[in-house]
Amino acid sequence: MWRRSVRLAAGVLLAATVAALATTIGSGRLASADHAHAAPHRTRAASSGRSELVTVGAPLHVRPLPSGFTGLSLEYRSIVEYGGHDPRAINPLLVRLIEELSPGQRPELRIGGDSTDRAWWPARGVHKPLGAYIKLNADWGAVAGALVHATDARVTLGIDLEANSGAPARVEATRLLAAIGRPWVQALELGNEPELYSTFTWYHLHGRKMPGRAPGWNFVDYLRDFSTIARSLPGVPLAGPAAGSPKWLGYVGRFIAVEPRVRIVTLHRYPLQRCYLSPGARAYPTIAHLLTPASTTGLADSVARDVALAHAHGLQVRIDEVNTISCGRVPAVDESFASALWVLQALFAFARTGADGVNIHTYAGSPYALFKFHDDRGVWSAVVYPEYYGMLMFAHAAPPGSRLLSIAGAQRAGVEAWATRAHGGQVRVVLIDTRPQGRTLAVRVRGGGASATVERLLAPSLRARTRVTIGGQSFSTSSTAAVLSGQPEIERIARWRGAYRVMLPAASAALLTIATR
Repeated sequence: MWRRSVRLAAGVLLAATVAALATTIGSGRLASADHAHAAPHRTRAASSGRSELVTVGAPLHVRPLPSGFTGLSLEYRSIVEYGGHDPRAINPLLVRLIEELSPGQRPELRIGGDSTDRAWWPARGVHKPLGAYIKLNADWGAVAGALVHATDARVTLGIDLEANSGAPARVEATRLLAAIGRPWVQALELGNEPELYSTFTWYHLHGRKMPGRAPGWNFVDYLRDFSTIARSLPGVPLAGPAAGSPKWLGYVGRFIAVEPRVRIVTLHRYPLQRCYLSPGARAYPTIAHLLTPASTTGLADSVARDVALAHAHGLQVRIDEVNTISCGRVPAVDESFASALWVLQALFAFARTGADGVNIHTYAGSPYALFKFHDDRGVWSAVVYPEYYGMLMFAHAAPPGSRLLSIAGAQRAGVEAWATRAHGGQVRVVLIDTRPQGRTLAVRVRGGGASATVERLLAPSLRARTRVTIGGQSFSTSSTAAVLSGQPEIERIARWRGAYRVMLPAASAALLTIATR
């Protein structure tokens, strides 16, 4: 992953369940990026005409979806940028947005990213690392602890490895554990994308740009440094290697063998990047490139071997930093509705590998930000961007403990399709259409009941940055109580000739929920 360049902002709106948001946010105010203009009504019940058959089959041979599968990855600075500076009044909108991604589960948070190797906690007798410029302290720790406790999240904390010094790493880890509380910290993640240490600027010395490691520093050197710094840390499980380059992904087996304290294998994946690429390159950021199989199922397949290897050693695997574009800003892609359909598809694809979770990366000012906040004397408002919508539909479609089911006919029908079966037997089918023309599908589910409900994820087009809805609703910018505007649009369709016939508009997704007998 090429990730050291500046990341800037992106965008569009949230939609979630009506009652949960309206009753729990209190003094907060959720504002939509589309100024509450509802998406045009583009659906109707399909009752006649030709339809392609999509058949839901038996469970796939992968693990059930674990609790907390969908998480967030935040930079160290994001804690106060998103949560505020007062630990007694944490941004209630942030708390709710985190919780909505893990309904009925403990959320998963990773605090790290580029800031992992740039943050330090000053202490007597400890010299500031040359590459550090983000100072952590008791005030920051109080806010971080309050946010974690408010969400009851399980947290993975990034610890500076690039400085290659045990003293600041030990102090940082000790103070973070005290601030957040040991029961909430599941692992310390040593370093961030160490494959880039010898390539990118770490600090400036006498006007010269200096990398964190000398040219030629390699994976063997990394293993030695990891073990050295690990010995200086408190007795907490470790995570790593937090790597994203294709070459280093092949080193997972060697990494596992080095340090028995590693309990979570962490990997990073981004499908696109603008830096160093010409517009014709396959990974150059365009909407068309974002929605290719290479950027969704191909991205997930690239870690499948490492997931299986880690599981064979009894370890968890989290793809703990994922988003659309790793380097460079392309608003036409980052801020588009296409990002919502991409993340919905990508989350299912990673689930199919058997991964234990995925953390979508976001921070204030990033090109792929999920949301941004404003605090007006204690009254919070938020803009929630399109990608969050896709994450929200995944949360609705894949409850913890559900099993992924096989699908036949989706490719022939020209759509992407995923299905899950929950503990109670309820089947959920997600249909995603990214092509310019809609289609009618007949979805067959063995043992399906007399009818199904349909929740839709809609926008005027793939390029749209506004007027996005889920279940027909959005938020008004004038709302002071986070009340969803617009009538809920959860359709009910009858089973007809053994199938549920659904009209799927272009550039949209639909979630069918079916009770089985």
